[in-house]
Amino acid sequence: MMDEIEALPSNAEKQKAVLKHVLSAESNEGVPAKEAADAAGASSATVKALVDKGLLIKKHREVYRNPFAHKIFKKTSPLPLTEQQEKAITPILHAVEHDQHETFLLYGVTGSGKTEVYLQSIQEVYEKGKEAIVLVPEISLTPQMVDRFKGRFGNDVAVLHSGLSIGEKYDEWRKIQRKEVKVVVGARSAVFAPFENLGIIIIDEEHETSYKQEENPRYHARDVAIYRAGQYSCPVILGSATPALETFARAQKGVYKLLTLSKRMNAGELPSVSIVDMREELRGGNRSMFSEELFEKLQDRLQKGEQTVLFLNKRGHSSFIMCRDCGYVTQCPQCDISLTYHRFSDSMKCHYCGYETGVPQTCPECESEHIRYFGTGTQKVEEELAKLLPEARVIRMDVDTTSRKGSHERLLESFGEGHADILLGTQMIAKGLDFPNITLVGVLTADTMLHLPDFRSAEKTFQLLTQVSGRAGRHKLPGEVVIQTYTPEHYSIELAGTHDYDSFYQKEMMMRKMGSYPPFYYLSLITISHEDLLKVVAAAEKVTKFLQSKLSPQSIVLGPAASPIPRINNRYRYQCLIKYKREPELPSILKTILEHSQQQKASEGLTISIDVNPYMMM
Repeated sequence: MMDEIEALPSNAEKQKAVLKHVLSAESNEGVPAKEAADAAGASSATVKALVDKGLLIKKHREVYRNPFAHKIFKKTSPLPLTEQQEKAITPILHAVEHDQHETFLLYGVTGSGKTEVYLQSIQEVYEKGKEAIVLVPEISLTPQMVDRFKGRFGNDVAVLHSGLSIGEKYDEWRKIQRKEVKVVVGARSAVFAPFENLGIIIIDEEHETSYKQEENPRYHARDVAIYRAGQYSCPVILGSATPALETFARAQKGVYKLLTLSKRMNAGELPSVSIVDMREELRGGNRSMFSEELFEKLQDRLQKGEQTVLFLNKRGHSSFIMCRDCGYVTQCPQCDISLTYHRFSDSMKCHYCGYETGVPQTCPECESEHIRYFGTGTQKVEEELAKLLPEARVIRMDVDTTSRKGSHERLLESFGEGHADILLGTQMIAKGLDFPNITLVGVLTADTMLHLPDFRSAEKTFQLLTQVSGRAGRHKLPGEVVIQTYTPEHYSIELAGTHDYDSFYQKEMMMRKMGSYPPFYYLSLITISHEDLLKVVAAAEKVTKFLQSKLSPQSIVLGPAASPIPRINNRYRYQCLIKYKREPELPSILKTILEHSQQQKASEGLTISIDVNPYMMM
């Protein structure tokens, strides 16, 4: 080959360099064309010229994009099970062995070792030569979850979640289709993974509302999982420390089989919870966002070199701009909702239609200069921490700091390695984190979700507080939790303080029965929208009358009424809610309404959307 290189014209320096690089390659597999050109400082045209001369052979080879190329996963082996875990896994393994379709609710306190039960159940399925799907809520759980599954099953795991690029998702999907992997870990859409020999489906944190897709097709991953498992005669495990009320009610009735883990893995105590009434703090002259108790505990952890998680409950509570003199709140001109203040870009944004504008210097109504933002953002908390505890190293996790690919994982890794004392964040840090050095969890605003127009608001508050409390004291060091609230007397906050799901379930079931809500009734929500308010009202009344004439007297039809957000993107919204127990004809009635609206839509621009068992009531 050296002769051929010498035979090239003297001015073909680049071609010679490319050939030398290819010759020096240690691999017999050849060299990627781009790498050969880059190494020689040449262009793709140089490589093409060598192929045309017959000096290089060009072959097409498919290479998977690997989102985890930078990581080395430590191989782990099954841990010895506790007595409770052993008791819980036995019926699951029995169902796997006998190809039985059964739905299990694994109800275990935070830190009770649910993941190990999942892993060992999958091991059994894996050894039978079958496949497993594991669903985890949104991106927040994936880095640590991926470590656990890749550590146990190596390259037999495909990962599907929103943090991957389109190309990476495509490659992971193809690995599944080509039967090159046996286990899929992913967010809700992974329930459709193209496996043909399913042996088990696991849904971790099954109470999470992100398992319900809010736009068409409006499916719930739990329903799809149970349906798919029925087709393959295999078990489904629903795992949670705070199951959804509907799921727990089904387990109580024997529709699902209840498996309980009431103790933590290390037989450690659940963290002690202290509930602080922020109204008292204000009366005592403390205007800081930290109560005296939380601040003292923060200082104590800093001295001991232990770590703290500070959680800011942002759902349903955003920073808005308000005039102190006349009470004017900046609204979106196209939607009836206040604009959210974004400190990051110093702008006002609407989270429904994307409208964006600058921050006013004076009030548009009364021209007062006393216009400022309300609400506590993570940046504001970070600034206050820097003032009060300048020596504390803080990692902030919110939408702004985790928007770049891989940043979520990097921040958590950095915290896990002890490069920070305080992890400050929103929903994304509430669950799945397992760090031995976290001994304090502070919840800055516990009740922001309690005041949303949603019958599940108490349930969501209880679940979130229990999940976030479960991040403390998971290993040898005992944990403490401080919950700051303006409504300490509310049962969801009181009972989250004692980790008492059973009492919460009893209390909340009473409330649901009184209000005729799930799990006592099913719901269907019909939302009608149009640019003309009169047309919306007329159409909504027509739909409601039609429903009342077709449904049985036992069903309740509420409405029509304006939606909690009455206008989005210049379209007025009205809704009608159906509560029912048994309506075998309902699917065909709803289909008639949709078909009729589609004919109307072409002529009048009216849209009707139907959500069966809605999770978003707005």
